[in-house]
Amino acid sequence: QVQPAESGGGLVQPGGSLRLSCTASGRAVIGMAWFRQAPGKEREFVASISKSGAYLYYADFVKGRFTASRDNARNTIFLQMNSLKPEDTAVYYCATARNGYDPPTTAAQCAYWGQGTQVTVSS
Repeated sequence: QVQPAESGGGLVQPGGSLRLSCTASGRAVIGMAWFRQAPGKEREFVASISKSGAYLYYADFVKGRFTASRDNARNTIFLQMNSLKPEDTAVYYCATARNGYDPPTTAAQCAYWGQGTQVTVSS
């Protein structure tokens, strides 16, 4: 079992930046993804990164603003979020891939989820 844990959320003004981290305990390096869920909305895909870091996928609404990366020595992935907007306010979750998905791009392709970290974009 590879249990992920997020950190780095907080309150930021519109146009600001935050960097989220997610460390997956356990020995395996696997593909991972970021999702988010805003109040009253369904959880949605944000970005994902393959275990090698060579393959990256982004939701259209974050392209050019968010960047996913990873440090396999620490089994940690990151989500650098720039030019944040109020509509980016949500709980952000990271998740590990089920076997065969590298990386996952839907919730069904994910095996284990972190508890989430709150990101609030407000002036």
